[in-house]
Amino acid sequence: MYLNQHEIHSQINSSFDHFVDFVQALPDQRFTATPYGKWSAGQQLQHLIKSTRPVATAMGYPKILLRYFGASRQPSRSYTALVEDYRQVLAHGGKSTLTYLPGVIYGAQRPVLIQAFLKQKEKLLESLGKWSETDLDKYRLPHPLLGRITMREMLYFTAYHTEHHLEQLKFHELQRHNWENQLQQLIF
Repeated sequence: MYLNQHEIHSQINSSFDHFVDFVQALPDQRFTATPYGKWSAGQQLQHLIKSTRPVATAMGYPKILLRYFGASRQPSRSYTALVEDYRQVLAHGGKSTLTYLPGVIYGAQRPVLIQAFLKQKEKLLESLGKWSETDLDKYRLPHPLLGRITMREMLYFTAYHTEHHLEQLKFHELQRHNWENQLQQLIF
């Protein structure tokens, strides 16, 4: 599935908003708890901010500076192909690099982190409107796990990456509820 600029805009807007809605609804202890040794919701939010910021910033650069990363000679992959490639990298042990690892998060940081996340979304979407369809396939950015990918592919990644982390949070919340229900059944 090849997404045009308007579809990318919609996908990013939707994925970011769904993530924020989910994180806002969590109680403080669930925002900061690290279930099963995994990142807390707050840490996942900080990770998404750290990974979105360079993309949003680069999209605002003059295109002559982006030539440093080379021009793509092939068309962009489809959204589905990029997602599949990313899943393969994760399946083979791909992990976040040090630059994008979150720190310790406290409940009081939630409003600031959400505001920063939404600011990055707005910056990204505002910059996207200034790009042509052709340029989205021409210019590239480096991705720590996928190598140099087109700007369109980076935007696909940004949308999917947010959805991926939301699914992780939902899974851990479901696991928590299952564990609590089992514990309650044992006690009562």
